[in-house]
This record gives sequence, structure tokens and C-alpha cells, in this order.
Amino acid sequence: MSHNVRIMAKASNLLLVLVVLVACAPATVQPTAPPQVIKETVVVAGTPQVVERIVTPTPPPAAPRWQKRIVIGWTPPDITGVFRTATDWFVASASDANKNGFDVLVVTRAPASHTAFGDQVAIIEDYITRKVDVIAISPIEVEPVIPALQKANAAGIPIIVVNLLEPIKGVDVASYIGFDNTDGGRISAYATLDYFGGPGVLGTGRKVDVKTDTFLDLKWWQDLYKTVTPEEKAAIKAKGAIIEGVAGGFFSTARLNGFHEVVDQYPGIQIVGKPCAADWNREKGIKCAENILGANPKGTLDFIWAASNEMGLGAMLATQRLGRTEVKVFTNDVTPESTDRIRDGGMIAETTHGFVDWGWYGGQYAVMLACREKVPPSYDIRPRTVYPANADLYFPEPKVPPIDWGTIKAACK
Repeated sequence: MSHNVRIMAKASNLLLVLVVLVACAPATVQPTAPPQVIKETVVVAGTPQVVERIVTPTPPPAAPRWQKRIVIGWTPPDITGVFRTATDWFVASASDANKNGFDVLVVTRAPASHTAFGDQVAIIEDYITRKVDVIAISPIEVEPVIPALQKANAAGIPIIVVNLLEPIKGVDVASYIGFDNTDGGRISAYATLDYFGGPGVLGTGRKVDVKTDTFLDLKWWQDLYKTVTPEEKAAIKAKGAIIEGVAGGFFSTARLNGFHEVVDQYPGIQIVGKPCAADWNREKGIKCAENILGANPKGTLDFIWAASNEMGLGAMLATQRLGRTEVKVFTNDVTPESTDRIRDGGMIAETTHGFVDWGWYGGQYAVMLACREKVPPSYDIRPRTVYPANADLYFPEPKVPPIDWGTIKAACK
């Protein structure tokens, strides 16, 4: 073999070794540019020879996790009314994180309606395909989404569930942010008893002096009603009707059970007819209320309790259109719109379900999960009564605690 040929062979062997080294480099090392083949001329024994060598740029150090984009896939049952409030506060939480050095994006997709269970399943599966960092969900109903959430578990995507605290069997949920839906119904029932003769802050019964910022939660009401005298109990009288959500569904059933558990202890409270299912929808709530008012002429009905805000606003509109404002409306949820209606007397009282908290803490916990940090397994927003005297605590400027993004950033893996 000639000397020149040996030089070229050595160069070829060097090239092969370099190619093998590059091919075997760990997959986690990401160069800034692809390897480059550089030709150089060398002089061997007075004769110029061309050799090739591979130059691999040195990759920059890996960026900290908090500097990389974090995508939260959020799927509420819809993006109007109550869920608009939750969505706004998911975005507010992400925006607050971004002001503190993070790069968080909230992607929001909702089903076509509260009975489009397949839509929400498809949304979850799409989030899995897109490999979002965290999935946050308020289920339309629990059972239909379990298989999709199990797929998210298998894909290693953390899950945050809002709107309930009751564990979902068969699903690994990183955190629940919400409330006991049965408690929500119980609290609305106590507000109704209060207005129609019982002790409390609303009606003609014994008045209780409370500070504006007192949480009228379940414990507060239960402690108060332990003091009810037989005379007070006999004075509580009213006839009412109920508008429920999706008939037979988890959320609707839980709230109805809670409401009945309380009012059924008071013989003076009579519930007329069967619950009218309005599927959590305002227009359907109007229709239900119209049917209820048509079946119960003036002087025969005192109140309507609607198990959600949208249906409650629908019931209020129906009473106003038909000149039946003697029928008082009680409901659940609390949004900027309904808080205004409480202030102006359109609705008597409402049980807050903490939509601001869903989004504010949901955004925080999602970032922490993307950073592989631990989060509380549950956060109880403590449903409580909102009425004219305390409405300003909730809207238009709800008070939320600051999030310590600096500590979260320092611990981000």
C-alpha cells in the first residue's frame, strides 16, 4: 500500500470512528447544529493531500424546566357563564406565572353541550396526542371520561380535576380542586330556610349578627340550626319547586340529595312536583321555570331552587317576564353576573362553588406538576352562602392570595 493510500485510509477510519461516536451520543444531547464535514489539505512528504474531518458543535447546557413552555390542556363542560369565570382565572394564573419568568400556555376546549359526553372524551384524547404537560378537567359527568383519563395516566400526563372532591375510582388524579356537591345542596337549603322564617341573615326570622367576611359555610349553618326552637321550626313555611341539571347525573343527584336532606326535616317546606331537568342550560332553565309557574298560579308558590347559576338566571328571567317576582330564586355557583343580580334583588342568595379558585389554584398546581413538584391532593373551596351584604367579597374583584412563583421556580426540576 502506497504512503498516500495509507494516509487516505487513516482519514477514512477516522471519519468512521467519528460517525460512530456521533451516532452513539446520548439522545438527550441536542446539538445546536448538525455535524459538519470539513475538508482540509495537509502536506505529506511534500505532497498535498485532502482529508476530511467531522466537527460536531458543542450543545448548550440544557435549559431549566421553568424556562421551557408548559402547556395546560383545560376542558370545562362549556366556556360560557360559570366556566368562563374559571377559564379566565386559569389564564390569569398562567399570566401571573409568565410575569415571573415562566412560559405557560392554557389551551381551552369544551364540548358542544352539557350532554355531549363524547366530545369531552375526544378532547382529552386529543390533549394526550398533543402531549400537553398537564390536563385540567371539569367533567360533564364522571363515568364517561374515566377511560380517557386512564389513557392520560398511561401516557404519564398529570391530571387536575375541578368541581368536585369525591375521588374518581380507577383514575390517578394529582389534585382535586372543588367542593362536596352534596354540601353545596345542603347550604342552599339552609339559605332557603333562613329566608322563609328560620334564623340567619336573610328573612324575617331571628337575625344573626355576623361580620361581612364571615364564611357562611356548612358548619356555620349547622351550628346555627342546632339552636332552632320548636316554635322557630314551626314558623318556617314555604312551597317551592326545583330545577335540576342532567337528570340522574352525578352532580345533579348529589346537589338534590343535599338540598332534600335539609329541607325534608322541616314539615313547613313543601316541594311541589318533580324536579325539572334543564341540563345546566339557561334557556332550558327559562323553559322549566315557565312550566313550573304555569302549573302553580300566583299565591301557590314561594320559591324556585335551581341547582346551578345558568339555570337560576333562567328562572329569574322567567319570573320577571311573567310578572311572578313573588317567587324567589335561590341557586348555586356565583359569577359576576349573578352577584349583580343578588345585589339588585333579582335573586335572593347563591352558594359559591369557587370558580375563581379553580382557575387560580389550577394554574399554580399545573405548573408545579410540570416541574415535577408535589401538589396538595385536594383543595376544598368551602362552598358558602353569598347574599347582598357579602357580595362584594366575591365580585367584581375577588381576592386571591399571591402565588410564590419564586419558590416554585427554584424547585422546578
